[in-house]
Amino acid sequence: MAGLDFEKPIIELERKIQELRGFTSDKKIDLSSEVRRLEDKLEYLKKDIYGNLTAWQKVQIARHPKRPYTLDYISMIMSDFMELHGDRCFSDDKAMVSGMAKIGGKKILVLGHQKGRDTKENLKRNFGCAHPEGYRKAMRLMQLAGKFNIPIVVFIDTPGAYPGIGAEERGQAQAIAFNLREMSSLEVPIVSIIIGEGGSGGALGVGIADRVCVLENSYYSVISPEGCAAILWKDGSKANQAAEVLKLTAKDLLKMGIIDEIVPEPLGGAHRDPEKMAEVLKTVINKNLKELLDLKKEDLIRSRYKKFRKIGVISEAG
Repeated sequence: MAGLDFEKPIIELERKIQELRGFTSDKKIDLSSEVRRLEDKLEYLKKDIYGNLTAWQKVQIARHPKRPYTLDYISMIMSDFMELHGDRCFSDDKAMVSGMAKIGGKKILVLGHQKGRDTKENLKRNFGCAHPEGYRKAMRLMQLAGKFNIPIVVFIDTPGAYPGIGAEERGQAQAIAFNLREMSSLEVPIVSIIIGEGGSGGALGVGIADRVCVLENSYYSVISPEGCAAILWKDGSKANQAAEVLKLTAKDLLKMGIIDEIVPEPLGGAHRDPEKMAEVLKTVINKNLKELLDLKKEDLIRSRYKKFRKIGVISEAG
């Protein structure tokens, strides 16, 4: 498999192990001891590399083309998914998918950004960058969920909201701002999970939730590392430095109180074992929904409001 630059030693060792296994099978020569030795070395190498990732390397994993997307997780951990379309104003935005489903026997509304696997699908999905109609569709359905007392699960995976002229003409900023206000007062539990990229207002536009979780190798940031580098240093190639400055990793976000939980990934990232990642996510979602469904509506809204109001507050000693 093709990998990232820092994964090359791992991929080379995996290829060597595969070759030895093939040689053993073809030539009927017992090389099991050598294979075991290399497998032990591979396990150590993985733990060493993936246990010491830089912020920029985590951004690269978050963008990995084989990483599971929203529809992948829906198919693996939910049942009876019925996709709902359109914002009733302009069109149906394919970069934002949403619909009714069940998880653990509970009815939920699930929505999230959706990227494509190839060029054709990425053009259809606009690379996961939603238009105003995507955010309006999301809000239309969240209000429907509120009306029928159905909890909401959101998967976030976007570089940011689409910044094109058409999107701006149709009220991109207003659509996101409207969602921020309305999500803060919805009387149903909301769980949001950043499964890949959590870029700027594009992520926040569906990210006002009672519980905000981030996958271990995902990121959540006000701007992309490349965009930040272009502004600070007029040089997009310094994205690795910008990633450190932005404090966008799950550990940084938890420390600052911006998120509630880090969801562990399989060693090497969610794309290396999507089924295992889906099982972990299913447990996390069920746990959080169970806790939130026990709260009174007024307590739910009050705690959600306080959660976001305290972000960025600084206390100084007298």
